[in-house]
Amino acid sequence: MSRTVFRLPVSIIRGGTSKGVYILQKDLPENKEEWDEILLRLMGSPDKRQIDGLGGATSVTSKVAIIQASERPDADIDYTFAQVSVDKPIVSYMGNCGNISSGVGPFAIEKGLVKTTGDMTSVRIYNTNTDKIIIADVRTENGQVIYDGEYQIAGVPGTASPVRLKFANPSGTMGKGLLPTGNVIDELDVPGLGKVQASIVDAANPLVFVRAEDLGLTGKELPSEIDNDPAKLDLLEKVRGAAAVKIGLITDLSRSAWESPGIPKMTFVAKADRYVTTTGKEIQADQIDLISRMMSMQKVHANYAMTGAMCTAAAAVIPGTIVQQVIAEDVDTQYIRIGHPGGILECGVDYTETEGLPEIIDTFGFRTANFLMEGIARVSR
Repeated sequence: MSRTVFRLPVSIIRGGTSKGVYILQKDLPENKEEWDEILLRLMGSPDKRQIDGLGGATSVTSKVAIIQASERPDADIDYTFAQVSVDKPIVSYMGNCGNISSGVGPFAIEKGLVKTTGDMTSVRIYNTNTDKIIIADVRTENGQVIYDGEYQIAGVPGTASPVRLKFANPSGTMGKGLLPTGNVIDELDVPGLGKVQASIVDAANPLVFVRAEDLGLTGKELPSEIDNDPAKLDLLEKVRGAAAVKIGLITDLSRSAWESPGIPKMTFVAKADRYVTTTGKEIQADQIDLISRMMSMQKVHANYAMTGAMCTAAAAVIPGTIVQQVIAEDVDTQYIRIGHPGGILECGVDYTETEGLPEIIDTFGFRTANFLMEGIARVSR
């Protein structure tokens, strides 16, 4: 079989608790139908080790950001997120990744797409996946991105410079509003479990929230406890699949991992309680406002997705949601503390109250990023 070699300029950036390959769109073929083959080869998929590519053998390290200057008056750059499956020949463009988003502003500055403005540069990012605007505030000095700093996020060793992300008007990334089904609570019919209550909320990304106790869980589980239990993984994917059917993404829940692997994101929550993180750190109940665990591409997220935090913050101010039922009654919505496997993620929400649903003005939080390398990837096609 004859092969052609595609030489692709790439950068690898840690964004938040994820790591991805960042590419200028001009360096990819104009025909987007060719992208999947290139990205799969680039990352080394499908292969659970991704040994022949740049992927890191986990969903949070098998991500790609595709970036170009924007022609929109409200944005500086356009950003397309691609989730490359580790063990399946699938590239999903459904939904966005908030952690990878935190590296987009620095990358755009590094590549000269955005000029710096003093010691803080705001980059207006149009995310094509969700049709939403994200504002990234990046520390800069003498025209350069400042990566070093004293801010620490759970799931990343050491400290770095903070990147503030604000998701403007985040509701309705699928075009179906903040509540895609129109209901605060939906009843999902899950094979092997029966009927279970869920809140399906769409802000920054669509999530399906379920009480941990309704799944026979505590919410304190660490990723290894669930990832090494095929029965639990199967149950959680069936719940997610039932939610995907409910919002019209698929018609057969058994096909969820193939036809809509990334959204909605399965999330189970519980009231704040003492638990131990993956690093052995003890988190006390009064340090957090709720416990939450997210799934990422059919495995437990090692920490917490940034878009997941944005959606969790939005769900916290919707009366009657599963999140609102378990979150601390005196929660400060400008400083919501989510207890996840790696530690604590802080986020907030700005909204206006109406007689019906709250109107979400924006959600926000802080991440860090680190520019790791740039070079040429050899992609054999």
